[in-house]
Amino acid sequence: MSDKIAGSCLCGQVTFKVWGPFKGFRLCHCSRCQKASGSAHVSNIFTGPDQVEFLTGAELVKRYDHLPAETFSKCFCGNCGSVVPYNNRPSTALIIPAGSLDEDPGIVPEANIFWPDRACWYDAAVGAEHCEEYP
Repeated sequence: MSDKIAGSCLCGQVTFKVWGPFKGFRLCHCSRCQKASGSAHVSNIFTGPDQVEFLTGAELVKRYDHLPAETFSKCFCGNCGSVVPYNNRPSTALIIPAGSLDEDPGIVPEANIFWPDRACWYDAAVGAEHCEEYP
């Protein structure tokens, strides 16, 4: 894939384009990803480390490296806190938070990783009522 896909943070001050080829799309249920996202899992797409171009707001991007872990990091908009693409600590891959994309990446999740660590309420959530708006 060579088409560039647009993305942005929640406040719109950080905008970017990413491109493939994508090397994977995984939902990570590890406890670190749960803490980092405040949710049951993160949804990350992986590609090469140089396959992102920040269009606006690069100076707002903040990085957190979780030093007890060998590779765990995250980057986010310093204004709204939304996660944005970042290179892993060894700079061997670009990690794209799928929810930050404004367009269809043309890839779907292929694996749930760290499944045994999933939130104790996750299985019940999958079967919960589906609503089109606030109930």
